[in-house]
Amino acid sequence: MTAQVIDGKAFAAEVRGKVAEHVARLKDEHDLVPGLAVVLVGEDPASQVYVRSKGKMTTEVGMKSVEHKLDVNTSEKDLLALIDQLNNDDSINGILVQLPLPKHLDEDLVINSIDPAKDVDGFHISNVGLLGTGQKSMVPCTPLGCLMMLRHHHGSLSGMNAVVIGRSNIVGKPMAQLLLNDSCTVTIAHSRTKDLPDVVRRADIVVAAVGRPEMVSGDWIKEGATVIDVGINRIETDEGKTKLVGDVDYASCAERAGAITPVPGGVGPMTIACLLANTLTSTCRAHGLEEPEGLTA
Repeated sequence: MTAQVIDGKAFAAEVRGKVAEHVARLKDEHDLVPGLAVVLVGEDPASQVYVRSKGKMTTEVGMKSVEHKLDVNTSEKDLLALIDQLNNDDSINGILVQLPLPKHLDEDLVINSIDPAKDVDGFHISNVGLLGTGQKSMVPCTPLGCLMMLRHHHGSLSGMNAVVIGRSNIVGKPMAQLLLNDSCTVTIAHSRTKDLPDVVRRADIVVAAVGRPEMVSGDWIKEGATVIDVGINRIETDEGKTKLVGDVDYASCAERAGAITPVPGGVGPMTIACLLANTLTSTCRAHGLEEPEGLTA
């Protein structure tokens, strides 16, 4: 069996297209332009790249993009004051504080200072609680992107066995909750799981989000299973160059899986697309308008 490749790049472009269409309607029918504010503290190179990409794509779908770039030594008091200002700005519908923050800043305190309705990253404790109890919430972007791809590929996920490898607050836990909400039977596996390969072999859906390069090998995968690889790891090749790989060994897993996401070009592009979708959803909820179909959990 050769797995069908789930093209996250193409699917993300489709999602952005739907967002752009809905944004245009909001502008025409309600004179509304969704606004996304991104706050970057310090000069982390990877964060700078992400912020530039987010700003570019926000503008491309017709939204207002606002960037606040703060000095690495910015005080917690000043950062919280900026977030408070954005919370009270009606032209801003989504607020994202780029992580990681400099070590002198309390990430939990900062994230939980964001208005939960504008928390387009879905990290606020209120949104975590709402998601965990099956209520309407803002959903973390990467798990939401994974869910969208799984729904698109399978239609209904009801009754499927899913294994999520990784228990982070950003991906593993919310991913498991989303799958549970879609009526999957869900196992969260991690570094302490006994006989991890055997646990994974029982899964119809495998979501690898553990942060270890090519850890999941093909003999872990049940014939025909769907593999969603969230990992993005840079490793050195035999030629002394570097390349990006996921948490699964793509070549061996693709021989057994029914469908698989590549790295790069799989889950990664969906994260920013879902950030834009969340900003649109936040705007619609704030104004009591119908939420965009197919862009929420």
